[in-house]
Amino acid sequence: MERSKIKIYGVFLLALFLLVIGTMGSVLIGATHTGVGTFIGALFNPDGSKEQVVVRTLRLPRAVLAIIVGANLAVAGALMQALTRNPLASPQVFGVNAGASLIVVSSLVLFPAMSSSTTVYFALLGALLGGIVVYSFASGGGITDVKLALAGMAVHLFLSSLTQAFIVMSEQAKDVLYWLVGAIDGKDWSHVQIILPWAIVGLIAAILCAKSISIFVLGESVAQGLGLKVKGIRIFVSLIVVILAGSSVAVAGPIGFVGLIVPHIVRKIFGSGNYTIILPFSALFGAVLMVYADVLSRFIAYPFESPVGIVTALIGAPFFLYLATKGKEAKS
Repeated sequence: MERSKIKIYGVFLLALFLLVIGTMGSVLIGATHTGVGTFIGALFNPDGSKEQVVVRTLRLPRAVLAIIVGANLAVAGALMQALTRNPLASPQVFGVNAGASLIVVSSLVLFPAMSSSTTVYFALLGALLGGIVVYSFASGGGITDVKLALAGMAVHLFLSSLTQAFIVMSEQAKDVLYWLVGAIDGKDWSHVQIILPWAIVGLIAAILCAKSISIFVLGESVAQGLGLKVKGIRIFVSLIVVILAGSSVAVAGPIGFVGLIVPHIVRKIFGSGNYTIILPFSALFGAVLMVYADVLSRFIAYPFESPVGIVTALIGAPFFLYLATKGKEAKS
């Protein structure tokens, strides 16, 4: 028992250290040269210089946003994998991101004067609709892992095609092409204020139901035998996924693969049964992954910015193929 606690504390301190270093890198690295002194001065002794303004108004909120979005998507992915007992589940694979993107893009076409704070509601609605459509298609004749994966990918491709059609047909929607790849550059404190309340609600709700999820993953018959209300927890967890993924898409676009990669890494370290450990560490590891992916995205076309979604896709696509191949080998 003591050894497991040492492991938990050790991994936590290592991840926290990596997060601090990554956040510092996110604040200091960019086209405008800044140093540690500039960063400290911007926090405690602002003098209005260009470098400090860049740190305070652009880079610091960008780093905070990367942490929040990474935590949101990783926890949403962990919840979806637990809910479906499918290791390939994630907000992107199961149509949640695509549904949110479609409704956001269409709302921007229909209501071009819409404020950023209103966009989050359309994203939540789209995430909910995307998830409902996937479950509707997969539930006919009984839900299985394969049917969920196939339905999720089919709905994701269909909704993404509709989104592209909106962009082609509307001049106003072409401005969101960059956003559709998944981007957090150019964001400021107003975007942090938009996502922060939703993130707090979603993450706290996820942690509060972690014990119930640990029982749920044992199987529906076992969970019911232990007194768990399976339908209630399924609906509640689905709403949490919608809140976390939808609010992230509203602010940063449909960033893929974070919710797929991180839960696997956490379960590899701590095992797959205890979600009181898996969910908090998924949030922490998701923040670390997103911060470093954002830093790497700045070198793709330096000194110009590139969407962080490019980096997560470069990492996540091979990881997805590896998991799919591993799953096939295990079944054969």
